[in-house]
Parts: sequence; C-alpha cells; structure tokens
Amino acid sequence: MAIDLIQTLPVSTGLTLPPGGAPLVLAQSAFVLVSWWKVLILLLPFLLWGKLVSDVFDKHADRFHLGQEKWGAIHLFVGLLAAAVAFGMPIPAWWGFLIGFLGAVLILGADVLVFTAIVNKDERVPDEHKLKLDMSAMAEGSARRKAAKQAATVSLGIQGPDGTVAPPKQESPEYQVRAEAEGVYIKARENRASRVVISAKQGEGSGAEFVIDGVRHPGETLSAPQAKAIIDFWKACAGLDVKDVRRRLVGELTIVRDEIKSKVRLVSIGQQGGLRLTMQFDPAQSVLRKVDDLGLLPNQKTVLEEMVNSPGGVVVLAGLAQGGRTTTLYSVTQMHDAYTSNVQTVEIEPLVELEGIRQIKFDPTGADEYSKVVRSNLRRDPDVLSVAEIPDQATAQEIANADLERSRVYASVTADTAMNAVRLWVKAVGDPALASKGLRGVVAERLIRHLCTNCRVPYQPPPELLKKLQLPSKIQQLYKKGGQVLVKNKPEVCPVCNGIGYEAQLGIFEIYPIGAEERACIAKQDWNGLKTEMRKRQLPSIQQVALMKAAEGLTSIEEVTRLSAKQAAKK
Repeated sequence: MAIDLIQTLPVSTGLTLPPGGAPLVLAQSAFVLVSWWKVLILLLPFLLWGKLVSDVFDKHADRFHLGQEKWGAIHLFVGLLAAAVAFGMPIPAWWGFLIGFLGAVLILGADVLVFTAIVNKDERVPDEHKLKLDMSAMAEGSARRKAAKQAATVSLGIQGPDGTVAPPKQESPEYQVRAEAEGVYIKARENRASRVVISAKQGEGSGAEFVIDGVRHPGETLSAPQAKAIIDFWKACAGLDVKDVRRRLVGELTIVRDEIKSKVRLVSIGQQGGLRLTMQFDPAQSVLRKVDDLGLLPNQKTVLEEMVNSPGGVVVLAGLAQGGRTTTLYSVTQMHDAYTSNVQTVEIEPLVELEGIRQIKFDPTGADEYSKVVRSNLRRDPDVLSVAEIPDQATAQEIANADLERSRVYASVTADTAMNAVRLWVKAVGDPALASKGLRGVVAERLIRHLCTNCRVPYQPPPELLKKLQLPSKIQQLYKKGGQVLVKNKPEVCPVCNGIGYEAQLGIFEIYPIGAEERACIAKQDWNGLKTEMRKRQLPSIQQVALMKAAEGLTSIEEVTRLSAKQAAKK
C-alpha cells in the first residue's frame, strides 16, 4: 500500500526555483507498508512450525538424547532464514508477497522433513517412537490424550504401611495427581516393565522411563511439576518423608489391580537438579531362582555343585548392579541346606526372606560399621556366610583373615567378568598374597535378552560371519528380533513383546574353580598367567556362552554384540 508524501526541498539543494519564488513540490513514494491480512498469512506457517518444534521435535531430541541444543540451534537458524525470505522480499507487487510466502513454507517444511528423516534413522529411537508426518493421526492422538485426561479415574487399590490409601475427591487437584500416578504404573505394567524410574529435574529431562528386560525405554513424558507431584504421591503412600529430597529413602507398597496384588519397592533419592524415584515391581519374584533355572550349561552346573560342596574358603560372586547379582547370591546361598548347616547373610537391604537362613540387616545409620558386623558374624563360625556388599577394604580384610578352613564365605562384588572380579577382590583386600590364600572359586554372571519366539525372524548367516564369531560352519540358521507379526497378511505389532522383539532375560555365566596354580598367579598379580590357567580348564567364558545361546535361537547376534560393547566400554 503506497502512501504519497509531500516534501519541500530546501534552497540548499541547489535547484533553481521557478519564477515567483514558489517552492518546488515533489511527490515521492517513501514507504511500502504490508496489509494486516498479509501479515497474518505470513505468520501462520511460522506458528504451526514453531508449535511442532517446541511440542514435538525439541522434546523428542531431549527424550532420546539426540542433541537437543544442536537441533535447537538448527531450528532457530532455519526460522530466521524463513523470516528473512518472507518479510524481506524486495518486490512490492502481489506476486512478490506470494514468492515470499511460498519460500518460507518450503524452508520450514524442509526443516521438518530433514529432522524427521535423520532422527528416524538413529538407533537410539525405538521403532514404536519413530516420527510420522500424519497430521490426522496427530490430531486424533491429541484428542485422545485430552479426552483421557478429562476422564481420568483412579482404579488401583494402594496399601501402604498405614493401611489403604483412600482416593481424594474427584473435583480436587489431588485426584488428578493420583490418576496420573496410576497411569504411569498401569502403562509400565502393561509394557512388561520390571521397574519404572521417574525423574523430576529443573528444566528439561523430567519424565518416566520403563526398564523392560534390563533395557531402559522412554515411558511417559512429564513436566517437572507433574513428575514431582507423582513422586511425592508415591512417597506419601509408602510413608516416606515428602520433604526429604536428598537422602536415599526406601519404602514398600502393595498395589492391587484387577484383584491381582503386586509388591512394589520404592527408592527415592536426590539427584543433580532434582529428584528420582525408582519403583521395582515384585522384587521377590525377580531375585528368587533355583539353580536349575539360572541357565547354567551342564558342565557349569557340575563345577558349581562341586564348588558348593567343598567346605571353607572364599568364592567371589560377580554381577552388575540391577543385573542379576542378588539373584546369583541368593541362588548359590540356597544351594546349602539351611536346616543342617548354619547359613547366614549380611545385607544392607534384603529383598526377600530366605527360608531357614538367618539374614542380618545392616543399619547404615547405626553405630557399627559394616566390616564390624561381618567380623562379628564370622567369629561365630558359621558354615556359610554370604556377604552382599564389599564396600571397603576393612570388610574385605575381615573376610580374608577369617578362619576359612571352617567357614565358606561368598563375597558379592560388582564386576562383569570373572577376571575383573578377581582383580577387584585383590584390590579390595589390598594384599595379593592374602587375597589369594583363601580363594576357592569365582562365579561371574550377566543378563542377556531372550528373543520373542512369537516374532523372531530366522535368517541364514553368511559363512564369513560364522567364521568371525568362531561358530561352527554347520549352523544353517540364526534369528534376529522381529517385533511384528502378520495378521491376515497385514503386519501388526507383536502382542507378546509389544514390538520390542525380546521377552524376558537369560543368565549367562562363567564359573572357574581357583586351585593352587591360579592362586600362585593371583599372588604375583600375573593376570596373563591366570587367564592361561583358566583356559586350561576348558570352561566357557561369558562371551562364548552368549554365542551358544544365539546359536540355539534363544538370543540374537545383535544382542550379543550389545553385551560385548557394554563390556568393552567398561574396560
């Protein structure tokens, strides 16, 4: 829209005035202003793009650790470029406006397509969380979430230390918090999660993660206030101090859903910038296993039974935190007859009551130190003492200096292989000769995911792959994860594993007796010599056992590779 301006030129311009001295008056077009309706049209794609970036892309990048700041900078640059094209088009005609509008739309659309294509190829994004540019599906999903929020109800029976937790009035804000807290629990159980981790952080990073078969998966996306409110709700139900956001607090609940009772163990602890709550479901079921159910190979079971039946000495049991270490400790301890032998444990937090076994719970807030509790019980000459933690050198030395001719001690340490477990034991004792003197064996364990037998995909492995993995060339078929099944020739998400491709976990072990030759190598810290002595026993390593499980179709080569990569990263 052009506006004519009248400007009087001063005499100093040097122009000759017409006769009569009348000033020269010029009409010129000084400014071009855009109509208001054009501004609204230009802003529309920016508003839609901005909402998509802030509500979906930014949270997606943060949720799957894709480089949130990097992508934020890219989106900002693209937005500025599109704005420059839209509002800086130097053509005043109507078709100049159209070119600017279409240019901005193309730039913003390219940003959306490029982001979607790149992040969907990233291995950190599960298949079920790939982005889909389907606006109708997005609208339907938003409508469903809105309707679900409006229709939120409480359906769980929650029993804490003070009895049943009554639901608040439906009109109250507390009711909405409970409904959201129950929703997180229900979704976690429906996805076969063994644990759910809820984090409330200042800024970004709040939400719930589901631990399914030992691997974390994104769960509910929550704002920091939402996550904090849900954590406070569960803590209050378990009788924990809601105001204590620093110390490690442990509580228990019984949750009833559809007449099925589940025990839930809660652990709350302060973290950098916020609070974290871990809810572990049915801990007793997760840690109690008979030896026959551990997944030992026949020769491994024979060696372990011989080790258990030989009295005295120290046997180091190794595993990772939240990776089956407690299960191994309990299973091996229960191989001893608690009714004919004096069997005891020393634990900080017993997860389940073991029949016939005296379990001593260490109180971190008490006057005694952990090492003194261990020493006190060793002086009573138990037949078997299982020590769940080796937190310091004093504890390790108490065990190494005990009367190991009369007592068998199982020392549980956090390590991923037998070799690393022995090294850790020597380091904990601080004296290689003393550490090796009473050592009689080492058992190391890892967990690997079991392929879903309903959707696993068979394939013929190439000969070079079998050679690289040192597998027999006669193997004609291996399996990889699926996640989908055909229903009437249409692929659908597998109902057994919910599209993950795995269900449950397998224990894989390496078990080595420690004899005079091995003890001599340990005393000299000759680790290469120790490896050689272990190989002479012709017992399989964890890596070899994992490959055997893959050859049997129980797991995949990809899962074995993931296990090996994690092990290599720890070295």
